[in-house]
Amino acid sequence: MLKKRRSKKLSAEINVVPYIDVMLVLLVIFIVTAPLLQQGVAVDLPQASAKALPPSEKEPIVVSVDKEGNYYLNIAESPQAIIAKDALSVRVMAELKRTPQRKVLVKADNHVNYGKVIGAMVLLQHAGAPSVGLVTQDDTTPSSTTAKKPVSHASERG
Repeated sequence: MLKKRRSKKLSAEINVVPYIDVMLVLLVIFIVTAPLLQQGVAVDLPQASAKALPPSEKEPIVVSVDKEGNYYLNIAESPQAIIAKDALSVRVMAELKRTPQRKVLVKADNHVNYGKVIGAMVLLQHAGAPSVGLVTQDDTTPSSTTAKKPVSHASERG
């Protein structure tokens, strides 16, 4: 007796499950890394009208001062951690020796003691910064706490 052979039909369907898995992994990676991309410490910036700085090839050195008067440095090993005055001065000095044309800015909370801001500027000038800019919030934007967006305005002080 002859047995009939069943011919297997070829399937022309694409299995999309592995592609979905890859896309979900990428989505998780972006969700995890997005909060880490925020630079510096959240401070309530004072509002002022000043022209924006031109974009430069290297991000500026930003010293943030929170309302308690603590200093933070965006180029430190952990930008969210409080940095001591001596460590701040040494780190900025080393960075300015490597790239002397890099801009130096102070981003201070609106409610911080004025002496702390001046103290940060003096530390930066002792570290070799030729001029220090002050970061402000554009006063043309509404002052809603949910819509505050820092604008890189700066007033140069020599």
